Amino acid sequence: MDIHGSSHARFADRVAAMLQRVEHRPAVSRADREAAYRLRYEAYLRQSLLNERLDGMLYDEVYDECSNSLTTLTYIDGELASTVRVHVVHDGASVSPACDVFPDVLTPHLRAGRVIIDPSRLAARMEMAKRFPELPYFALRAPWMAARYFNVDYIALSCAIGHVGYYTRLYQFQTWSDLRSYPKVTAPVVCMGLDFAAEMERIEDRYPSYRSTASEREALFGDFALAARGGRVPAAADAQQADA
Repeated sequence: MDIHGSSHARFADRVAAMLQRVEHRPAVSRADREAAYRLRYEAYLRQSLLNERLDGMLYDEVYDECSNSLTTLTYIDGELASTVRVHVVHDGASVSPACDVFPDVLTPHLRAGRVIIDPSRLAARMEMAKRFPELPYFALRAPWMAARYFNVDYIALSCAIGHVGYYTRLYQFQTWSDLRSYPKVTAPVVCMGLDFAAEMERIEDRYPSYRSTASEREALFGDFALAARGGRVPAAADAQQADA
């Protein structure tokens, strides 16, 4: 009997069953955006990843205001649980922290016509993480939905060295770079990449909570895609598809 396999299956099923209590929203209003900046600051300060700031926020003017990024908020039972910013990168003019920190790693993919999701500023509320051990899966679900929505080739993470094992073990991300400095963060990071096109079905089979419908993805990213269409995001793959 595969005890570890059955244990994982039970946990994955429990995570999937909780989805009806989870909601992902774009941080559009000033109040929502500032809530995301405060949550980032609290989470990063707790992990000693940045120095104290008087405003109590972690705001990146260049990356938060560029046309190819969207900050998302994840709620459980109506309470803010986590936030993550998603950059859709498809050419050399696209703005993203990973492109600035790892240009030698990502530029060859972009020149080859690949589309990349760069999730950044992932942060979770400590009290919610204690209440819901499933939160890490929900926190990463919005970037996964973006990868589906924009039909990307790769997901590229800027990852602190202490988290490398997690992404390697659970998702089979590959380490693409050496350690480098990252904007406004005291700990060095590496670039980790996942071949999304090749691994999507395997990961969604293992973690059913990452599955989503076209209408769900449209609700989260549709307005963002329309607003940025003349700027720095490609056309959405879901645009002409019915619910999947």
